Amino acid sequence: MTQDQILLFSLLGLLFIFLIWGRWRYDLVAFAGLVLALVLGLVPVDKAFSGFGHPATVVIALVLIISRGLSNSGVVELVAGYMVDAKRSLFRHITIMSSLAAALSAVMNNVAALALLMPVDLQAAKAAKRSAALTLMPLSFASILGGLITLIGTPPNIVVAAFRDEALGSPFAMFDFAPVGLAAAVVGVLYVALIGWRLLPRDRAKQGAPEALFELKDYIAELSVPEGAAAVGKSLADLENGAEEEAGLQYLGLIRQGNRLPAGARFLPIEAEDVLVVQASPEAIEKAAGALGLTLMEERQGAEVLKGKDLELMEVVVPEGASIEGRSMLFTPSLQNMGVRLLGLSRQGTRVRQRLRRLRIRGGDILLLLGPAVALPEACHRMGVLPLAERGLQVIQRDKAKLAVLIFGAAIVLASVGLLYLPVALAAAALLFVLLKIVPLRELYPSVEWSVIVLLGSMIPIGAALEESGGTALLAGGILYLTEGAEAWVVLTVLMVVTMTLSDVMNNTATAVIAAPVALDLSQRLEVNADAFLMTVAVAASCAFLTPIGHKNNTLIMGPGGYRFGDYWRMGLPLEILIIAVSVPMILLVWPL
Repeated sequence: MTQDQILLFSLLGLLFIFLIWGRWRYDLVAFAGLVLALVLGLVPVDKAFSGFGHPATVVIALVLIISRGLSNSGVVELVAGYMVDAKRSLFRHITIMSSLAAALSAVMNNVAALALLMPVDLQAAKAAKRSAALTLMPLSFASILGGLITLIGTPPNIVVAAFRDEALGSPFAMFDFAPVGLAAAVVGVLYVALIGWRLLPRDRAKQGAPEALFELKDYIAELSVPEGAAAVGKSLADLENGAEEEAGLQYLGLIRQGNRLPAGARFLPIEAEDVLVVQASPEAIEKAAGALGLTLMEERQGAEVLKGKDLELMEVVVPEGASIEGRSMLFTPSLQNMGVRLLGLSRQGTRVRQRLRRLRIRGGDILLLLGPAVALPEACHRMGVLPLAERGLQVIQRDKAKLAVLIFGAAIVLASVGLLYLPVALAAAALLFVLLKIVPLRELYPSVEWSVIVLLGSMIPIGAALEESGGTALLAGGILYLTEGAEAWVVLTVLMVVTMTLSDVMNNTATAVIAAPVALDLSQRLEVNADAFLMTVAVAASCAFLTPIGHKNNTLIMGPGGYRFGDYWRMGLPLEILIIAVSVPMILLVWPL
């Protein structure tokens, strides 16, 4: 191996370790890797940021904007309203919801499709009085499978198509993925509906309905401030820091002369005869009352004390890459000034109530927020979180649903028949969405998942450097060595297994960037059809079902479903085996070697 190859493999090894570890965000890890590659001279300076202008990067950003438009126009809501009925049997419910998720994921970002359907599924579970754990994992897996069907369904398809364009002179077309992807999606949906949910641990089926994630009983109280109390003259902000540190007590609001004061009152001096609304354990409330000379008023049980005429409770889930991820509420003063408070946090099905404001939030966490009704939508927007109740955070422009579908459909048709280059067609659709205010200008940039853009923009130059240095040829040679003397279809199967395994522990987009050049090199050495091997990478890179970290959708359902890390392989391992058994013959049929 050359010095450059040794350095590149060492760099990739470090990237894999940090991406799997998950201590730092994957976009930061990838960008740090790019900077290191530039410093070491592994990536030419003139190619440093070529990945950010790469067609794959641009297409992914545009698809995310269009997905927001389809969401805003109420297209998904209208479809779900007709198809979802809580009175159906569990099998029929999973079949219908999974089929809908797969169909939506074929034409929009699969994370967005799941985010739109998950509240619907949770409401159905609540109405049917069954555990959401039985339905959320099938829904997540189906949304991943649906992305296999079209070019824009999932980032790995876009990456592989763009790589084919550079290497062979033309990309995969919009529906080139459909024969293999559709077969895998149909078989996968049937599996999760018939068998998959039965493989979950029995105690998951006995979990309560989603509303049991947070119970505020015995945690809310009102404390009266008598004359001479130690709290007089201090502000809620002053009191909260000390109480939070000692007992996990939070001050939720201030009532003066019978009226709840607005969010800014947190910084006003407390007066005698004021009433403080607090949340903590009964012991902590009693301790704080004694220390501050407060009088414990009639304790409230439940959330009704929080629901003043201007306050609401909301449960939200934190998607991977959200702006709030890795931060704590203590360091988000803008949200505090809006009057939005964190009342509870559920992580992997376990409720956390102590020192909430100092706890760093992770992807997959469920947060219970309290705040003014008018402020919660903006707060959720800033945090990048998704509501778990039926969608009420934004005004759905139902009158623009047909227009949105027409614009998007026209873009797909024009790109499919070759009249417009796909990025141009999608850019035109995104521009029309903005001009027609289907996607308001203030939502344009937040619609784009910038962590994925940074990841892809950083990994593309590293992947190109690996290819140019001969590193991909070494990887291909290693696979050929392991399969020496075997038929080409065996090598193809091994490539699928290796790629799928990588995707289970690291981001699927990064997996596709690294695996696509290896696939091309393998096909050239074997002197067989390169498209079969590239299609193998596209399918395998998206099929991450063994862990909650392999795909963002798996992370998204972990909290609401109350899943454990080990639950995923129970349903996911048979599904991955099934995908291999279906996809390999279909690839060989559609793309003969």
